[in-house]
Amino acid sequence: MIRIEFAPADLAGLRFAHSPMVEVVASGFALHQPQRHWMYAAWRDRVRPRLAGVDTFLTLLRGPTCYVPDFLTPVPATSRPSLDDELRTIAATPLDRVAAEVAAGWTGHRAPPEITRFETDPAGALADLIAQVRRYFRLAIAPIWPRLRATVEGEIAHRALAAAEHGPRALLAGLHPELSWDGSALLLGYAKHGDWAHDGSPLALMPAAFAGPMVYTTTGTPSGRALWYPPRGYAALWSSPPSPSPAPSRSSSPALASSPAFASSAWPEPPAPSAALAALLGSTRAAVLTLLAVPSSTGEVAEALRLAPATASHHLTTLRDAGLIVGQRTGRRLRYLRTALGEQLAT
Repeated sequence: MIRIEFAPADLAGLRFAHSPMVEVVASGFALHQPQRHWMYAAWRDRVRPRLAGVDTFLTLLRGPTCYVPDFLTPVPATSRPSLDDELRTIAATPLDRVAAEVAAGWTGHRAPPEITRFETDPAGALADLIAQVRRYFRLAIAPIWPRLRATVEGEIAHRALAAAEHGPRALLAGLHPELSWDGSALLLGYAKHGDWAHDGSPLALMPAAFAGPMVYTTTGTPSGRALWYPPRGYAALWSSPPSPSPAPSRSSSPALASSPAFASSAWPEPPAPSAALAALLGSTRAAVLTLLAVPSSTGEVAEALRLAPATASHHLTTLRDAGLIVGQRTGRRLRYLRTALGEQLAT
């Protein structure tokens, strides 16, 4: 059992953030642990052939002690940091801390050259690591980044609506089956043990589409405390085709470089609605409501369900007027997500 002190007064400092580096590191776990992260099989098959030249980064994630350096995932100061923002923070990490945290992942084991370099040439090793992270993000994450961001935005919006309706405790309710709150501490029911007293740092909740079935904790770091957890609807993200990535900009993409999107036809079909929901709403509207486990725009709904844009818009409007979905604008893009009533019907 992991215990992190968290009293009711700490709810006032609770905040959400979506971190590109958390997605990068969590996706590395998905690469190395296919049995635990089985839902990412299609993504793994597509990215593995692309990943030449990132050996140091991937080696850091598979150390024998199962420890990953905390400096790779600084708790962000803003809710929507860019990859460049986070890499600047990583580059500013004191070199003695970099060397110590990298070595901790190989305590008691013979480390490969990629790891021992952090002891003999930490500045050079860190610079190469940052370049590899950029390359990895461009190849493995950038093509699906808009959908990752949309999924997390939907999770945050859902939590905000729940808190407005049921009070701030709803921000923590149902985050993960292994996570509970007894009013004084967050309890994570994993086999390993730890007990962290309150250090004055606010807690950041960091939904990550690559977290899979896991909850990860960051405690006792200079940048604060955080929980990574899978957002609502993350499984549907991997069973529906992503739309092509737009041209990158500082407001919409965390990377300055772009990559070709994966071909939509290579992804599985979107999840089918239940027979009861189809009987109630009609097959097409039921399919739309089911798809919106991941917040989607009109164009994304049309593409995923092979509908004309006008048809998709009509069904979205009908579902919105019935109180089953709401629209949420992020920048210039409007995406739809399910309301509490929509959630009850769809699940």
